[in-house]
Amino acid sequence: MAIKQLNPYLNFNGTADKAIQLYERALGAKVENAQRFGDVPGMNFPAEHKNRVMHAVLRIGTGMLMLSDTMPDQPAPSGGNVHITLDFDDPGEMSKKFDALAAGGKVTMPLGDTFWGAKFGMLTDAFGIPWMFNCTLKK
Repeated sequence: MAIKQLNPYLNFNGTADKAIQLYERALGAKVENAQRFGDVPGMNFPAEHKNRVMHAVLRIGTGMLMLSDTMPDQPAPSGGNVHITLDFDDPGEMSKKFDALAAGGKVTMPLGDTFWGAKFGMLTDAFGIPWMFNCTLKK
């Protein structure tokens, strides 16, 4: 059986809603599905946790990003050794989205031309998620 698709899954500590809003605004993400902890039949979460995101699917370009909030008593560590990589065909559009996603976060490598023939940059967004942006330049 062949692998059908690879989908990153991000975990947040109660800020998934805000991350979704940022990804919609900055990247043009479209929410395909979002379920809340309060939607789970038979589960009695405290009122302050019912609106946490249990599972959400966002479409970004042709890719899919999944995300959720963790259980309140099981926080997820931020950062790590994985980056979400976005590959663009328009360097101008990439620059706009890079700047929008960098707002409130930290640019770790500004966008710039590379030796491999691309414009490339890296940032960590306001929620601690590391991103890479790449656009192969036409010759």
